[in-house]
Amino acid sequence: MRIDAFCHILPRPYLEGIEALAPTEQSRGIRQRSTAVPAMVDLDVRFAQLEEFGDDYRQVISIPAPPVEDLGPPEVSRQIARLGNESLAELVARHPERFAGFVACMPMNDVEGTLAEIDYACGQLGALGIQIYTHVNGHALDQDRFEPIWRRMAQLDRTIWVHPSRTSAWADYPTEQRSKYELWWVFGWEYDTAIFMARMVMSGVLERHPSIKFLIHHGGSMVPHFAGRIGPGLDQLGARTPPDQRQDVETYPLSKRPIEYFRQFYVDTALFGTAHAIRCSLEFFGVSHVLFASDSPFDPEQGPGYIRATIANLQELELTDEERAAIFEHNARRVLGVA
Repeated sequence: MRIDAFCHILPRPYLEGIEALAPTEQSRGIRQRSTAVPAMVDLDVRFAQLEEFGDDYRQVISIPAPPVEDLGPPEVSRQIARLGNESLAELVARHPERFAGFVACMPMNDVEGTLAEIDYACGQLGALGIQIYTHVNGHALDQDRFEPIWRRMAQLDRTIWVHPSRTSAWADYPTEQRSKYELWWVFGWEYDTAIFMARMVMSGVLERHPSIKFLIHHGGSMVPHFAGRIGPGLDQLGARTPPDQRQDVETYPLSKRPIEYFRQFYVDTALFGTAHAIRCSLEFFGVSHVLFASDSPFDPEQGPGYIRATIANLQELELTDEERAAIFEHNARRVLGVA
């Protein structure tokens, strides 16, 4: 079995729900991108594409960007998240041969609403876990208000899928107003993901909740590629900071080197057909922390391209049959709870 752990879909009721909302400045561009892919909405198109990969291929599905908190205030986010989660649960129930499970979307601009939605989606609808983004309306996720969410997910032993989020409003340089050439997506999303990981480490979220499971999109982003900089760099934390800014380098008391916490994250193989990048993720995180995923249907073919390329990457890498089976299937069953 090949279980694709990070795929996106727009259930029709959810799509109709967001189309009824006026686009916000935060959601306009990426909302346009997500709704323009036929396989995102049309199940006939999607299932026809998946025939290429046989009966032993299944997807774990989640709602694509924009985050629901970018669609409106908390009352809108709660309503849209509930609509999305019930629609995802229905798709999994109707098509278990293709969908191995779903990941619940959360109204992260409302912590109490998120806790209620965790209990409903994971407890009643059967969600494998929740999807969050790398910030909430521009706010860092190591703020104290989010601590109850980490505590609840650790207690439930459910996984947190982490997806990057940024728009062209995040300029490339302080002197500019907007990012150019869609670099906010090409590089900005990966920078945001690495910053999210580092803030979870340095603020002590992984220290306080050692069993918490974060699944980081795109192979762990920049982290495995810059491990040589992260390790000794954070070992010397404070060496570059003047005395009057010491509060910027005050961390939660950590019981081991910062880089060791980074290895606690789980990551996927959604690296868009680059075998050397997957190899780097495997070398840093280890086979037991890497799960097969394609980010379908966001490839240029709008569906099968990244699935095909990622499977080929994993076949060409020097892995044992046991290691390959762990990445394709067994890690998803062990980590995510796929039946």
